[in-house]
Amino acid sequence: MAKRKRDDASKEAQKAGVPTKVVKTAAKVELPPNDGPETTVQIVTGSYERVLHGFTAAIPSNAKELPSSVQFVDTFLFEAHASAIRCLAVSPLSKTETSEPQKVILASGGTDERINLYSLSASPVATNDSYPTVPTLAGNKILENPKNRELGSLLHHSANICALHFPSRSKLLAAAEDNTISVTKTRDWTVVSTIKAPRPKVQGRPSGDTAPPGGSPAGVNDFAVHPSMKLMLTVGRGEKCMRLWNLVTGKKAGVLNFSKEILQSVKEGKWSPGEGRKIEWNSEGDEFAVAFEWGAVIFGTDSIPICRALPSPRSKIHQIKYVDIGQSTENKVGFLAVSTEDGRVIFYSTKKVQKAADDDESPIPYAEAVASLGGKQADLPGRVKDFEILKLDSPSESNKDEFVVVTGGSDGTVRLWLLDGAELHDKKASTKTPQVGKLLNSYETGNRITCLKAFVMLAPEDPSALDFSEDELESDEAEESASEESDDE
Repeated sequence: MAKRKRDDASKEAQKAGVPTKVVKTAAKVELPPNDGPETTVQIVTGSYERVLHGFTAAIPSNAKELPSSVQFVDTFLFEAHASAIRCLAVSPLSKTETSEPQKVILASGGTDERINLYSLSASPVATNDSYPTVPTLAGNKILENPKNRELGSLLHHSANICALHFPSRSKLLAAAEDNTISVTKTRDWTVVSTIKAPRPKVQGRPSGDTAPPGGSPAGVNDFAVHPSMKLMLTVGRGEKCMRLWNLVTGKKAGVLNFSKEILQSVKEGKWSPGEGRKIEWNSEGDEFAVAFEWGAVIFGTDSIPICRALPSPRSKIHQIKYVDIGQSTENKVGFLAVSTEDGRVIFYSTKKVQKAADDDESPIPYAEAVASLGGKQADLPGRVKDFEILKLDSPSESNKDEFVVVTGGSDGTVRLWLLDGAELHDKKASTKTPQVGKLLNSYETGNRITCLKAFVMLAPEDPSALDFSEDELESDEAEESASEESDDE
């Protein structure tokens, strides 16, 4: 009201010819045009504090010019387990086109021997005045989607859950410290088969072992399913080997022992456990990587080492993933991404190798470190416990190969990076690993992150369609079971 009075007074003074004081206003800053639709990424984190935290990140098309324009909105936050959450898994989207809104299944495994299941909407909620956000004292926005609901819990194991994976929408594989891998059908959540790995022989107590007094280290650390979904590789605790399984028969197909040469190549000494921590197939299924404590070894389909990846400067490895760069199959190039203790995500080319030095203990060549993201060069030294690399759909007129890298650290910070695929292709050989990626924004979860999953969401849903009854819930479940039957076929 006072502002209007001042404006009226200044107009009357100008009419009377009285000079008035001119106040200079700041010039408006022209923002880069947002000429494309924004991309929404659903991020889910698990933590030592037993908290399962889900939030979305809205990335506009001009995020490269305005990194801080990425907005985070909380979707769910609750105490999911009785103890720490160890692993997460998200089912793929259905390949069949349907007019109904799609959903994904989220599975979380913890040290309380439980696997919790949730149904998440694959589309964000379009906000408007009729569907306001929930007010909060923390300052961050909360937008709850009623279609996100809990499905139940599975008690198929008698030990801590170590790894989860959805090879398809119809199957869930879970590995635990009881040396078993259960194959569960998502239609009725019954166990189809159980793969039993042999318990390792007691060979002393290696450094860092957490087995109880009088016991021996046991459990499946990680497993990787071949793209054909007929083979599976596993690495176990207390074992200096990896096992090959036939998923058609559910029986063991072979064992590859890690030789002294392989262990020495990744700095596994005499008092190291020598066990594989992580294992991953590439998208073509012609090579796989096994991560140890300080390095990773890349093998071919003949189980012969191709090369090794050792972070320089030396640092522990927490997670490995393969990423394909290229728009078509002809120019597609695969890279191995490795997250480290000192906050880096290093990209290695397994096709470009460097010979080992003459004084090296192992003749296995080194994979070339093409680029690095984060770390001390970016003033972000905190460890990266888990990460996801998601491909963005670029407009048809711009043939760009862009990715969003989501990293989660033990400090509770989730960071979003924009990565251009050309930055990995165009790097020239140099003694220093170049820095790539642009930090878009970061989000403080307030919990120590142990695992992370993320996926690109579909088009936003209409808020008016969010009010549904129990009959619609039953119809949704019937449609999901029908789609799962088509996946089985």
